[in-house]
Amino acid sequence: MKVSVIGAGNVGATCADVVAHKELANEVVLVDIKENFAEGKALDMWQTSPINMYDTRIKGSTNDYSKTANSDVVVITSGLPRKPGMSRDDLISTNAGIVKSVTENVIKHSPKAIIIVVSNPLDVMTYCAYLTARIDSKRVFGMAGILDTARYKAFLAEALNCSPKDIQAVLMGGHGDTMVPLPRYTTVGGIPVTELIAKDKLDAIIERTKKGGGEIVNLLGTSAWYAPGASAAQMVEAIVRDQKRIFPVCAWLQGEYGLKNVYLGVPVKLGKNGIEEIIELKLNDDEKKLLTASSKAVKEVMDVLDNMNKAVAK
Repeated sequence: MKVSVIGAGNVGATCADVVAHKELANEVVLVDIKENFAEGKALDMWQTSPINMYDTRIKGSTNDYSKTANSDVVVITSGLPRKPGMSRDDLISTNAGIVKSVTENVIKHSPKAIIIVVSNPLDVMTYCAYLTARIDSKRVFGMAGILDTARYKAFLAEALNCSPKDIQAVLMGGHGDTMVPLPRYTTVGGIPVTELIAKDKLDAIIERTKKGGGEIVNLLGTSAWYAPGASAAQMVEAIVRDQKRIFPVCAWLQGEYGLKNVYLGVPVKLGKNGIEEIIELKLNDDEKKLLTASSKAVKEVMDVLDNMNKAVAK
């Protein structure tokens, strides 16, 4: 089993490190455009193997995609991180060019790979990778819902003073301010969360979750990396171990939830073939309205990318 991570920055390096520690692959390849950067990160990680007791070989490469050949799973984290005051949408022009180039190289050397996109703005970068890869959409999807759900669960565990292990939750929609938390589907040890916390406190946690990425940016001056990297690694684990995990991921919708031709966060079954099933929850009218609004917001950004591509084609 071989996993490649494109982008050796904080998120990519964290993802590669978690994948290696869990021995999810025989080989992990880390690629970056910066000279010797991936090589240095990979060497540093490999030197922890005798301490953390794992056998996964980690290799680094400066922009040499031949080293990624025949990867089973590829995680794309390349792109500029957000800076304070910068929205995800501000990143579209630059990062679309990066993701397109990366995807072309990935598909050239690993045509059968499953691609997980982490680059921001997440929904539209996943769409960019899909347009470029020209493969089944079940093999091209984005990491957003797992991260958003993790933040939601962490905030709830803090507020309830309970273990995050006991919290089950689902978040849908776009990655960002238009995400759609679903309190009806949130439980703590099987108990509906609405029975354990006041509505105003739950609403405050939901709002904090929506702005979770921005909160980290304001504190650090750059994007988060531990939680995003671990979230991507959890998706890799579900795929390589064929776990059939039910996760919210950014998937290509073709009629599900009444939405078409849009990449949006929805619950799916994740296994060795990538997205093995898109799960359609029975949403109430308010939830449907929120999801539709989120879809429209994402579609507007996708349209920006489509218009950019048309302009280039002329």
